[in-house]
Amino acid sequence: MSQTFYTKDHEYIRVESDVGVVGVSAYAQKALGDIVFVALPQPGASFARGEETAMVESVKAAADIFAPVSGEVLAVNWALEKAPGLVTEDPEGRGWLFRLRVKDAQELSSLMDADAYCAWLATLD
Repeated sequence: MSQTFYTKDHEYIRVESDVGVVGVSAYAQKALGDIVFVALPQPGASFARGEETAMVESVKAAADIFAPVSGEVLAVNWALEKAPGLVTEDPEGRGWLFRLRVKDAQELSSLMDADAYCAWLATLD
């Protein structure tokens, strides 16, 4: 069974065992608008929690994507190179950015679950 966590920078990580799927939350996508370009990390690259891993560019702005936890990139969603709009259409589904082998599962405790993230988003409006 997978569990999804969120950062205050609006990244999500959907974790099953020691692998997480990383992307931008629906809230972030809505704030950015239509995504027109995505820069992805290379498979095999390692990142510490909070390090810049990728970038999405929309018609409004560019946004850096930060590693929600430390780990190694196992795979990237190469479909986004030709169809960055997948992030716009389905940010927490087909618009995922990369898969990450989680180095330290304890880091997940610093993230918000879906309920906490929704409650936190309500404080931003």
